[in-house]
Amino acid sequence: MILLAINLLLALAWMGINADFSLSGFIIGFILGHLILWLARPLYPGQRYFRRLWGGSAYALWLAKEIFVSSWKVAKAVLGMGDPIRPAIIAIPLDAKSDFEITLFACSITLTPGTLTLDIAPDRRTLYIHAMFASDPDAVREETKATMERRILEVLR
Repeated sequence: MILLAINLLLALAWMGINADFSLSGFIIGFILGHLILWLARPLYPGQRYFRRLWGGSAYALWLAKEIFVSSWKVAKAVLGMGDPIRPAIIAIPLDAKSDFEITLFACSITLTPGTLTLDIAPDRRTLYIHAMFASDPDAVREETKATMERRILEVLR
């Protein structure tokens, strides 16, 4: 978290030095600040900043791709050209433990068209979702855990 603040300060300093207070100036400053911090990473042993930043960016791109693919699948099904709709409510056992991990997982599921988070068990070990295409609920459960939850936990832990 400290390295993120330093990176933001370096980006702001770059904007101030160049008197360019635009989005492009901020992005260039952020990239240059990131490069400086990356070169100085031996000074910060044990920091997970770079892994989290790049892992989070990769997760965001992966999630955007999943949203696009799922939107296309739902649109085809609604128009009668795709897979038949076989809805199901599925219980997914959670490996995520913290509130942030569970919330990010639940929100990611809800953002993906064709799926919706319904509830979390009181013991916080099971997440209930509604899936629009669940001819095989076990496959949906395993795919969701193996792709989405695994990626979230890799970034956050």
